[in-house]
Amino acid sequence: MRNKVLEELLNDDLAQVRGLTEKAMFGGRAWLLNGNLLCGARDDGMLARLGKGNDAWALATPGIAPMISRGRPMHGWVRAAPEVYEDDTLRRKLLKAALDFTRSLPKK
Repeated sequence: MRNKVLEELLNDDLAQVRGLTEKAMFGGRAWLLNGNLLCGARDDGMLARLGKGNDAWALATPGIAPMISRGRPMHGWVRAAPEVYEDDTLRRKLLKAALDFTRSLPKK
């Protein structure tokens, strides 16, 4: 199920980012930067790719949890609840961290 409100927030925040594509994924929408997954919007929250070892600060924030896929934690990925992604400052902090990590990856 899609979360159109979150999709709009992410589209607005990412509007000036070059090399970005968007597609259906994770049961919602996903954004890729230079072919690498960056973040996603699902009905259960915002997904952000922070990279292994880069997510401790985020996981210490109330409303942010590890992303679970098929019952297994996805290391380096977090899921933010509405109280986090609806806070412009927190959402943008997550996006900046995701952009910083994803920009460090080789282009696909």
